[in-house]
Amino acid sequence: MDLIVRPLTTLPLELSDVEIVERKGLGHPDTICDALAEELSIALCRFYQERFGLLLHHNVDKVLLSGGMARPAFGGGKVLAPSEIFLAGRATQEFKGVKIPVQELAIESSRNWLRNNFHVLDPEKHIKIHCLVKPGSVELTELYARGTETNIWLANDTSCGVGFAPMSHLEQVVYQVEKYLNSPKVKESSPEIGEDIKVMGIRRGAQICLTLACAFVDRFVRDLDDYSAKKAHLQKIAQEAAQQVINKSITIELNTGDDLKRGNCYLTVIGTSAEAGDDGQVGRGNRVNGLICPYRPMTLEAAAGKNPVTHVGKLYNVVANLMAQTIIEEIEPVKTAYCYLVSQIGQPVTQPQIIDVQLQMSENQTINKFQRRIEEIVQNHLLQINRLWQRLVERDFTLY
Repeated sequence: MDLIVRPLTTLPLELSDVEIVERKGLGHPDTICDALAEELSIALCRFYQERFGLLLHHNVDKVLLSGGMARPAFGGGKVLAPSEIFLAGRATQEFKGVKIPVQELAIESSRNWLRNNFHVLDPEKHIKIHCLVKPGSVELTELYARGTETNIWLANDTSCGVGFAPMSHLEQVVYQVEKYLNSPKVKESSPEIGEDIKVMGIRRGAQICLTLACAFVDRFVRDLDDYSAKKAHLQKIAQEAAQQVINKSITIELNTGDDLKRGNCYLTVIGTSAEAGDDGQVGRGNRVNGLICPYRPMTLEAAAGKNPVTHVGKLYNVVANLMAQTIIEEIEPVKTAYCYLVSQIGQPVTQPQIIDVQLQMSENQTINKFQRRIEEIVQNHLLQINRLWQRLVERDFTLY
C-alpha cells in the first residue's frame, strides 16, 4: 500500500469567491432510487446473515424509476398511471439448496421504505415495482467465496473512493434545510409540503442564496391564494432552518418556475415529481455525504445497493469520509482534509493500491509534525473495513 500525505494545494474553499452545493431531497426520483437500492441490499444482508450466518454475494445498485401520469388539482387531483420502479442487479438466489426469496425481499423492502418516508404516497396504489435481479457472474461469485473461506475480503472492483472534511457553512445549510423541511415535525404541521424538495445553494463572497424546488401536495391547497400563502410560510421556515446553521441573512427563492398570473404552480398529487414530471436512477443524485459538491473531490460511483463487504465503490467512499472527519477532529491544526483511496480487484479491501491524503494546515504548522498520527488514523480505519458492513446494515450511515 502506498500512503501519501501532502499539502492541499488548491485554494481553501472558504476563501473562494464562488461556491455551489446541491442536495436532492428525500422524495426526488434519483434519491428514491438510491434509497430502494440500499434497502434491498440491507434486506438481503439480513436474510443471508440470519439464515446462513454469513453475507453472500450481491450488488443491487441498478434501479430505474419511470415516472407515471397524474392530474393535480387544488383540493385534490388524481394519479392516472402509477410510477414504475425497476430493481436490477445481481444477487445469490440459492445457497446450500435453500432458495432465497429475492423478489419478495425487493418488493417488501421498497414498499416499507416508501411507506415510512412519504406521508401521502400509497406504495401499493401509486407505485408498481418490478424485480429484475439475476444471479451473479461465476467469476465475481467465486472471488467473493474466496473471501468467505479465508476471512480476507477481496475487492470485487478496481475503483476510487473520496471524502473530505469539514463541511463548509454552505454545505451545512443546504443539507440541514432539506432535512428539516422533510422532518416529521414539519410534515405534521404543514402537510402541504411534499417530500420532493431540491436545494441549490450558491455563495458569492459572503452572500448565500438558496433556490428551493418543493412539490406541494394538492389536497392540502385550496386555491392559488392558499398556495401563495403556504409558499410564503415554507420560505419563512426554510429561512429559520438555514439560520440555525449560520446566523446571517440568506436569500431564499422558492419554486421559481411558478407563474401565478397564469395559474401555474408546482402542484402534485402525492408529493413527488415522480408521479408525472420526472424519472430517476441510482447514482445521479447525492454522494455518500448527502450532497452534490462540484467544488470538492467527487467520484461517480453509486454507493447505494453495492454489497457492504467487498464492493469498494461503497466501502472506500464511506471510509474516505471517515478518515477525513477523524483527522479534522483529532488534529486541531488540520483545517481541511481530502482523502482518496484506490482499490485493485482481487486484492484485500484493507489494502488499497494507493491512499492520497491532502491537508490544509493552520498558519505556521507543517504536516511532518503530525505524519505518524495521520498514518495511525488511516491504518485504524483500514483495519475496521471488515466490520463496516455491520454499521451499514444498521443504517449508521446515510449514503444519499
